[in-house]
Amino acid sequence: MYRMLYGTLYDLVSRAGEEGVKVIHASGLTRTFKVKDEVVAAVTGVDLDVAEGELVAFLGPNGAGKSTTLRMLTTLLAPTAGSALVAGRDIRTDPAGVRRRIGFIGQGNGAGHYQRVRDELVIQGYAYGLRRRDAHRRADALLATLHLDGMRNREASTLSGGQRRRLDIALGLVHRPPLLFLDEPSTGLDPQNRANLWDHVLEVRRQFGTTIFLTTHYLEEADSMAERVIIIDHGRVIADDTPEALKAGLAGDRIGVTLDAVADTARATELAKLVTGVGDITVDGASVTLRAPGGTAVLPAYLRALDEAHLPVVTAEVARPTLDDVFLSLTGRSLREDAGGDAGSALAEVAA
Repeated sequence: MYRMLYGTLYDLVSRAGEEGVKVIHASGLTRTFKVKDEVVAAVTGVDLDVAEGELVAFLGPNGAGKSTTLRMLTTLLAPTAGSALVAGRDIRTDPAGVRRRIGFIGQGNGAGHYQRVRDELVIQGYAYGLRRRDAHRRADALLATLHLDGMRNREASTLSGGQRRRLDIALGLVHRPPLLFLDEPSTGLDPQNRANLWDHVLEVRRQFGTTIFLTTHYLEEADSMAERVIIIDHGRVIADDTPEALKAGLAGDRIGVTLDAVADTARATELAKLVTGVGDITVDGASVTLRAPGGTAVLPAYLRALDEAHLPVVTAEVARPTLDDVFLSLTGRSLREDAGGDAGSALAEVAA
């Protein structure tokens, strides 16, 4: 029965991909909350599409509506307006169908504190309707894939932070969902465990073709892992593109020089405009900063112009734009500064 169910699901998702239907398709998704007789909009008209097999990062500052949107897509919160199909099922009319077809890894640990690792996976399989033999086989396969085989008989409470996160991912994959939601999967992990966790996530994706919808406050993760980045702010999607395209939209690399004397910055600014054709130049003390395409080629020409003008340079650097720069440019805020809960989530708790 399980093989038939999974085979049917796999065929459905495959056909959806061939026909251009998305694994996630949301239109006008909206959520409002009533707090003290006042209607507050947490999410307003979100449209988004995620294709089969994509790894998409969904980013937003505190209060942007990110967590509220995620809760709606995973059927934990009903939308006030709008619609969404997730893994081929309607979040309004068939939330149980959505849940059967997705994996969701939240910010907390999902395993029972005193449960043994393998037992947790087997029980999770039973919960999704797997036969005894299939649940055991699936548990063993996931233990091997996520390098947890040597910990099968250990209690979850004895695992390290990185190991527990891998167990959470295994729990979310027991039923072979075509779509996996990862909500801040590496929060609280040290850099080594974060890198290790991502190695396993990418291996799972490679093996099973899983579509991954990721939220994270580590922008370098989104930059290096995701094919697309969607940014939400004030309840609306304000950017949706590849990391490279978003960074290119900032008009190039950041070039900075520090001069020997503050008095030289006026002439250095004039030369920057002549050499680069860029008008947006900032001066801070003896430092001059500008953005220009192809910064590694522009900087030598600028330094030659400064040298010919007898303006001594103390330091010079070129920095490629980062997603931090994109985020700050679009929202006026740093994501790391806002690494708290979502305002919509807080409203949901108040409304409840």
